[in-house]
Amino acid sequence: MANTGLEVKQLYSDRDDRVLFADLCFQLRAGELVQIAGPNGSGKTSLLRILAGLSSRYEGEVLWQGKSLLKHRHEYLQELLYIGHGAGIKAVLSPLENLRWSCALRGLNNNDDKILSALAKVGLSGFEEQACHSLSAGQQRRVNLARLFCIPASLWILDEPFTAIDQRGVSEIERWLSEFVSEGGAVLLTTHHRLSFAQDFKVVTLGEVANV
Repeated sequence: MANTGLEVKQLYSDRDDRVLFADLCFQLRAGELVQIAGPNGSGKTSLLRILAGLSSRYEGEVLWQGKSLLKHRHEYLQELLYIGHGAGIKAVLSPLENLRWSCALRGLNNNDDKILSALAKVGLSGFEEQACHSLSAGQQRRVNLARLFCIPASLWILDEPFTAIDQRGVSEIERWLSEFVSEGGAVLLTTHHRLSFAQDFKVVTLGEVANV
């Protein structure tokens, strides 16, 4: 089967009797990045939660490699890494313990070498065993971002990945995204940050008719 990636067809969702989006259509293939844009409250996080398999409050179709997300959810989730808007960590645990837990959920055990390498890549060498509640907001965010480098996935769905990250860190994340896409990965993200991205990328703006 050809790599058709992620396909969104005629997607509709509402909240509190207000339509968030309707007739939303777009496709994300391997080696591509799609940015979901729109003002606060336009449904960006709701859309990402639907596409991450965390919400079924929608009408329409979501397909992965031509297969329905609803019917092949487990298979899809094995290919996906989702990082939400929040820190996404347990504050009483250390970065090492948090990532061990995340890896175990994916059936990845005895993964400490890869976890330590991931923490080093995101600038947390020396903080591996420090309780996360003692870390800064930016460092806590980096703990979550380290999952990108210790959990294999072909699709990254990222909700505001630059939150609490300093200017140097923003450049690092953009480089990681560029490298992942160059190697054939697919990225779907929301951000209010103006992307300075090496490759061309597509923008889907909520609140408009989107057919990309």
